[in-house]
Amino acid sequence: MPKLIVVTREGQESTVEGEAGLSVMEVIRDNGFDELMALCGGCCSCATCHIYVDEAFADQLPAMSEDENDLLDSSDHRNDTSRLSCQIPFSAALDGLKVTIAPED
Repeated sequence: MPKLIVVTREGQESTVEGEAGLSVMEVIRDNGFDELMALCGGCCSCATCHIYVDEAFADQLPAMSEDENDLLDSSDHRNDTSRLSCQIPFSAALDGLKVTIAPED
């Protein structure tokens, strides 16, 4: 199974396994990271699954949709590596992806 490296808001780094085909949000949630709220359940309507993605993987991610971009614009903590984790399909190609859970808005 591909591995995902998750850094919490406090800076604690953990490596977890994730099933290909799930979203990065689902992998994080299913591995017990409660600080990633994901209130809409992955519908791209709330931005509570905001993460920062390791720049080394930027070219391997799907393009950001207009809806995702608009939701991230509402965050006070958006940066150049911001993404909504519900919009990133997890796969073997992303094995070793490192993400940091963004501060809560």
